[in-house]
Amino acid sequence: MATGTANAGLKGGCQCGAVRYTLLAAPTRPSICHCRMCQKASGGPFMALTGVALAELKWTQGRPKTFRSSSHATRGFCENCGTPLTYQFDGFDRIAVTIGSLDDPNAAPPADQWGVEARLKWTKDVLTGPEHTSDELMQRRGIDGMKNLQHPDADT
Repeated sequence: MATGTANAGLKGGCQCGAVRYTLLAAPTRPSICHCRMCQKASGGPFMALTGVALAELKWTQGRPKTFRSSSHATRGFCENCGTPLTYQFDGFDRIAVTIGSLDDPNAAPPADQWGVEARLKWTKDVLTGPEHTSDELMQRRGIDGMKNLQHPDADT
């Protein structure tokens, strides 16, 4: 599924801002992966990815470190803050970026699910549970005025 030509030029990067990128084409095939490797790499129940041809990804600041996570793929991440950034199968001229690392993650809504054999049983139900804002959590913890120290969702 293409996300549309209007999404060419999407930007993204890591949490600390050491690594930034631009997608020179609209990303395609947005999906989530439930496989155990994606769970471990993201620290979450699944990883959301979308991608472009390798030549359509331009690193504008820094470059990710890489980790060979399997005999067929490499993952990129920021060595400073640990943000997962990319996934690439060996021998393919395509690279996936994590949807959460996009400055506008809503620009690439996942349409497919992969690795469903490892899907955590509770993920089907958790998104229908009670909802709370971040401010509510801070109030519950007695935290007032938390300051966000991560890099803004834009080039600086």
